[in-house]
Amino acid sequence: MRWENLGLFFGAALCGTTAAIANFTTELNIIPGAYIVELHDDHHPNSFMRTIKPQGIALRQTLNYKLFKGVSIQLDNKTADLETAISQIASQDNVKQVWPVRRIPLPNDTVIWKAGDGPLSRNAWRKRQLSNTSESYAPHHKSTQVDRLHAKGVTGKGTKIAVIDTGIDWRHPALGGCFGEGCLVSYGKNFSGSDTEPLDCIGHGTHVAGIIAAQKNELGVLGAAPGVTLGSYRVFGCVGGGEEDVLLAAFNQAFEDGSDIITASVGAPGGFPESPMAVALQRIVEAGVPCTVSAGNGGGGGLFNAETPADGKGVASIASTENTEIPDLLLEGHYAVDNSSKTTFYWKQGYFFNEHTWSNISLPLWATPYNNSGTECEMLPSDTPDLSDRIVLIRAASACYDIGVGQLLEDAVSYGARHMLLYVDIPGPVYSYITDKDIDSYGFIPYNQGLEWAEDLAKGRRILVDLPNPATANQFLKSDPNPKAGYISEFSTWGPGNRMESTTHFAAPGSFIFSTYPLDQGGYAVLSGTSMATPLAAAIYALVGQVRGTLDPNTIKSVIASTSKPNVFWAGGQAYPYLAPTAQQGAGLIQAYDAAYTTTVLTVPEISFNDTDHLVANVTFTIRNIGDREKTYSLSNVRAATAYFRDENMLPHAFPPAMDTKGAELSFNSEKITVPAGGEAVVVVTPTPPDLNSKRIPVYSGFICLNASDNESLSLPYLGTSGSLYNLDPLDKTPGRMIGVLEGRWSKPIQGNETFTFPIPKGPNDPITYTYPVVGIVSLIGTPEFRCHAISLDPALNQQEHAGFKVVGMLKHFPIRLLPRAVVLANIINGLLEDDSYMPAGGYKILFSALRNYGDASKPEDWDTVVSLPFFINYTDEAAKSIG
Repeated sequence: MRWENLGLFFGAALCGTTAAIANFTTELNIIPGAYIVELHDDHHPNSFMRTIKPQGIALRQTLNYKLFKGVSIQLDNKTADLETAISQIASQDNVKQVWPVRRIPLPNDTVIWKAGDGPLSRNAWRKRQLSNTSESYAPHHKSTQVDRLHAKGVTGKGTKIAVIDTGIDWRHPALGGCFGEGCLVSYGKNFSGSDTEPLDCIGHGTHVAGIIAAQKNELGVLGAAPGVTLGSYRVFGCVGGGEEDVLLAAFNQAFEDGSDIITASVGAPGGFPESPMAVALQRIVEAGVPCTVSAGNGGGGGLFNAETPADGKGVASIASTENTEIPDLLLEGHYAVDNSSKTTFYWKQGYFFNEHTWSNISLPLWATPYNNSGTECEMLPSDTPDLSDRIVLIRAASACYDIGVGQLLEDAVSYGARHMLLYVDIPGPVYSYITDKDIDSYGFIPYNQGLEWAEDLAKGRRILVDLPNPATANQFLKSDPNPKAGYISEFSTWGPGNRMESTTHFAAPGSFIFSTYPLDQGGYAVLSGTSMATPLAAAIYALVGQVRGTLDPNTIKSVIASTSKPNVFWAGGQAYPYLAPTAQQGAGLIQAYDAAYTTTVLTVPEISFNDTDHLVANVTFTIRNIGDREKTYSLSNVRAATAYFRDENMLPHAFPPAMDTKGAELSFNSEKITVPAGGEAVVVVTPTPPDLNSKRIPVYSGFICLNASDNESLSLPYLGTSGSLYNLDPLDKTPGRMIGVLEGRWSKPIQGNETFTFPIPKGPNDPITYTYPVVGIVSLIGTPEFRCHAISLDPALNQQEHAGFKVVGMLKHFPIRLLPRAVVLANIINGLLEDDSYMPAGGYKILFSALRNYGDASKPEDWDTVVSLPFFINYTDEAAKSIG
């Protein structure tokens, strides 16, 4: 059998670190004592469970599926020696692989606004025509060419898409209003909670479902593939995250239920395709079912930040682009200047206004004197009049954010203000974000409207404003142009994987996406995240598959990738004159119509040339001309920006990474290739990586462009690095780190040579009731295996050897395998070693060792090592004096 990632994690971060690392560190979230055990195909999970009857082992999940046979188990971490018990299980002949179970966090997408912010209710939005139009509102359909397929009657009809998520509120009229046979949400299973039906109590899954298949409704929300049927597999409860074994079960259940496409907007730190979720989806893809997954929202961490299951072989990992429009749901109000007739304006109510005190209001507008003075953060002058019978107009300047706009509200309240309208000095949509229980009513108006009113008031004009109760006001969906339209969202996670695998394949709009939401949360919402891009990609798979007559995963992935539209790099509010790296954008923005009707199929969707040590000197792919005419293809290399993983101090770059316009040279076996109708031709590509500072790991990328004689234009993304992943040290070697003291729940750094006294623990899982030394480190890049060993200051006690060092032994809870990048590892030293013996009292250092990527664990030189500062331990027990 094979061990995978066996080890436990103690989550307390030990010490401070450089800003580039500290802002983007994470935890493994391993559930103590929980393991996934995969069996060989000829063994049944029930038979296996009968063979393991040691005390403290319980069944979590039975994983009896065509593509995965096994169980997940829970060891009693109060009484059982976890490592010994799981080692005995793993050694059985019928066991194929073992992984620890990780807790998978809820997707960290951003809820921009919900239709339920404030008083909106299910009945309220049902009674009103909010959009005043029968047309759909879906700007992301236009930018991805979905609208062109809809115009041809392509809706994905007949395709079953499984949504692995928080469930779906199938009661929503736009999602069919029912669950089961004949319904839009026709199948699925609840893997979380006691309810039998996979109903959503969070909102994420319902939003995802609407992006895929929302039916026509009064708000104009329309799914990209309204003809499909949905399967709802709920894997998250109403609070907290999910669990990896539950996701594993849901993936396989969705496959066995006959799903044609599986989409999962979930993820956890990864970068190794051997992780359990990646393995499960790889098998499903190899069995003929495409799987779309989110790339993740960790773009701030820079390169080599891949998530799992986005690292699964054959899956389609989706990045996010900025939507072309920013929608907002505004209320209708009216105003009159002097004696003119009333004019309509639009506004947004603040959170949690008092519905009982907010009546229909008609009051004169009064502007704070600093609205146009440039001193917006000043408090009101002492001669400010009583404001209780006015609506106060406040410019909520961005310059005031440091002191808090709430102070301006409180200042106005001190002069009797009960009703306020705020406008922000940044053009764009209006968001409510201030609450104050002492205010009867307040809201937000567009910036331009606020400027206009402030200017009129400065000229001595009288403005009478009518603010209706939001519970009864007419509402309208409005949108503003997004200045970042089409660029990759800065939150979108970067690849590649830890061995240069492509983990971002193409992109779809994921920011400011308007879709369905649970009825008890307002029914509709705007969210941003790669979670929103992923279901759009899944829907496009259904559309493209309907046109092409196949859902073969590699074929659909290839035609989508080759017809996607690359874009230039965007960061810090500006676009740059070079293409974004493929590690960020993959092939670019999906173009559904082009993918559906292209008559050229490439046999690969992307290329990795790997690193310099493992450079793929010649890559081959095949051009297939499935059209009815001969085509001649002109091949060329269009470079994207080269991004450095490391900064000049050899630490990982946060976003945005340093860029270089120097890229790889590519040569082809022929720069012009003629392919007859129905024929194919092989292309051989030979790369020459750019001559750049290899120690900084420059990741080069670009696109092989194929311009056909019939004006069809295709591109094939590639990437590689001029550096050596083997020589890339996985461990942070910043001096003075790696040792601390644990007091209660918290750890703090200390100097070396301190002494700790505590009793011998009764077992590996004793409660933490004493002051212990803690050692920790940050992984700068993913490593196949991580270990911690104790080195005694008395050389006579170091009878073992690891990585060229004499050691006493390995600490309990190690090794940890398949360790992702940017994980803070901290381990409590209570004297217990991996073999259940104890460290003799005395002085020690801790040896941290990480196996280099592509390294051989049996070779000492293949381990990256760091040694901690010294410390001393004493035991309170008399018996401990004889240990050793």
